[in-house]
Amino acid sequence: MANDMIDNITKVLVQSAKQVEDQVDAELVKLNEMDEDDFEKMRERRLEALKKAQKQKQEWLSKGHGEYREIPSEKEFFGEVKESKKVVCHFYRSSTFRCKIVDKHLALLAKKHVETKFIKLNVDKAPFLAERLRIKVIPTLALLIDAKSKDYVVGFGDLGNTDEFSTEMLEWRLGCADVINYSGNLMEPPTSTQKPHSRFTKVEKTIRGRGYDTDSDDDDDD
Repeated sequence: MANDMIDNITKVLVQSAKQVEDQVDAELVKLNEMDEDDFEKMRERRLEALKKAQKQKQEWLSKGHGEYREIPSEKEFFGEVKESKKVVCHFYRSSTFRCKIVDKHLALLAKKHVETKFIKLNVDKAPFLAERLRIKVIPTLALLIDAKSKDYVVGFGDLGNTDEFSTEMLEWRLGCADVINYSGNLMEPPTSTQKPHSRFTKVEKTIRGRGYDTDSDDDDDD
């Protein structure tokens, strides 16, 4: 019985190895059949892709991406959100210690994820937004795509319910909302500190629409 099982496993492994070998051989044949013009076309396509990516990066940087910035009031908020496809806005209060924790992580992520704009806004200077979005927990991150609020990170409930969460944990959480280009595994957080019953507050609405009732059980305010 054991020998039959070993034989079957061996056959599967041999077949898998043969398939991989055939695929490699097929790619080698394609390369061998390519002439100088084909290689030149491939090189041109790669150069074009690099130029396009560089142009896109420069466009993002010109719009304030690549750094974590504070905007002075809610008046500027709408302009910032309108000109960038993906935006993370931290609603903070200077007297709240946990906002400084968030600042530290967002400053790092802004440099890494140039495709997204990272800004912060003092909630006391944004009464209209605070009322419309019903921001009652500080800190709150509004995650926006195409000028619409896609998701919210309210307090630290989604980050393991701890002040010691890692930058990678916040990065994963933003990746779950598709507000950054996340290359890791979205099916599970990078650490095991998150409580199994932690819930995300998912809302889809225009920024100028009415507010929402938070689904967070946190009481993290000042």
